[in-house]
Amino acid sequence: MGWGQAAQASKVEVDVAGKAASVTTEIDGGSEELRCRLPLVITTDLRLNEPRYASLPNIMKAKKKPIEKLTPADLGVDLTPILETIKVTEPAKRVGGGKVQNVDELVAKLKEAGFTA
Repeated sequence: MGWGQAAQASKVEVDVAGKAASVTTEIDGGSEELRCRLPLVITTDLRLNEPRYASLPNIMKAKKKPIEKLTPADLGVDLTPILETIKVTEPAKRVGGGKVQNVDELVAKLKEAGFTA
């Protein structure tokens, strides 16, 4: 898809005008700040979000607000598939292994199969 990615983000700031995002990611022994072009795939860590709890009046106001519906075209996204499934087959049946009674028998079978020098 040609999209960038940032893993384990603990802070994300999006610059819509500049079509970029500043992402702070967690790495061993610290953090790293990345600046990536949009669109971007981001995985997050629990520190990214501090939940806030809505008050009853705000819940009532939210019920009355209209919901804006966007289509992929509104966002400039092309949903044409880029992959094509050509063929699907079952994997070959596996042959069960055999049991050996002792180490000498195991070594002999391995030599027969060409696994030992």
